[in-house]
Amino acid sequence: MKPGTKLKSAVCDTEVMVIKAADVAVDCGGAPMAAERPAERGVIDPAFAAGTKMGKRYVDEAGTLELLCVKAGQGSLSVGGVALKLKDAKPLPASD
Repeated sequence: MKPGTKLKSAVCDTEVMVIKAADVAVDCGGAPMAAERPAERGVIDPAFAAGTKMGKRYVDEAGTLELLCVKAGQGSLSVGGVALKLKDAKPLPASD
């Protein structure tokens, strides 16, 4: 996986773009994401049904993987069964 790659969920409408790549398999809704959406959708795992928000960035705990959500969906993103967290916005500098 390399930066700029688009991934689509197999269980919901979620689509993400890879910003910072790592050699891992990304899941959405408990199912692996791929470059192409399958003809038939699978079922969302209730443990990974928190949803994704368009325009938000998601990162792993180590900060080695960063994904930008380009289309929101019902499944939540994870790697190896561990949910990705929403990346915090950087604070703006004070303009004293």
